[in-house]
Amino acid sequence: MTQRHFKAFIRQPMYVAFTLIQPVIWLFLFGQLFKRVTDLPGFGTDVNYITYLAPAVVVMSALFGAGWGGMGILEDLNRGVIDRFLVSPVNRGSLIAGRLIVQTVATVIQAVIILILGAIAGADYRQAVLGALVLMVAVNLLATAIGSLSYGLALVARKEESIIAVSNFVLLPLQFLSTGFMAAALIPGWIRSVAAYNPVNWALTAGRGALLANPDWGSITAHLGYLALLVIACGLISTRAFRSYQRSI
Repeated sequence: MTQRHFKAFIRQPMYVAFTLIQPVIWLFLFGQLFKRVTDLPGFGTDVNYITYLAPAVVVMSALFGAGWGGMGILEDLNRGVIDRFLVSPVNRGSLIAGRLIVQTVATVIQAVIILILGAIAGADYRQAVLGALVLMVAVNLLATAIGSLSYGLALVARKEESIIAVSNFVLLPLQFLSTGFMAAALIPGWIRSVAAYNPVNWALTAGRGALLANPDWGSITAHLGYLALLVIACGLISTRAFRSYQRSI
């Protein structure tokens, strides 16, 4: 299953380029628009705004890529591909896992490109190698969890409109209800309260924290743990959705 999806992935190299357009616009547009925001009292960081923003754009790219992942499942459902696999001896878990593995590859490629572009724009990663690795782990845990939910939604709803509606309703608010674009000290108190339980903010806290000169490894490890638990929970939900679909045919 991984090979099948990977072949489809490499046949459309422009996919990565097109999915990078919006994140790159956010990186350079927001980076220039709010570059003086770090001068505000209470921002609480000694890095420039591009350095602060780049991890948020990486997380956003992974979030949206995973959130729309259910569209691929929906296409296979409409073409009868999933049904044909279900009457074959293929391992049932691989039908979801194969997609998630290829999604991980795409997420890593996008993250590397965004971090490099951020560095060109002036980002200063104090722990470049180790920090980037931690950020990759964090965003892929987030993407795996969100991707599993998206696949589960596609198996249950089986309608394009449902996936589009849920994605638009959930993904962008998750990004803004975090510290992606503004420091915690400068956002409203109710957003800080929501951000504490927001998986997007967990990924940001772990990934951004690892890129600092003196990472707080206790906090980073704890937030990676939260994301790992979320992956397990979302995986179980996706599995139940898959079993529900099997029983319906």
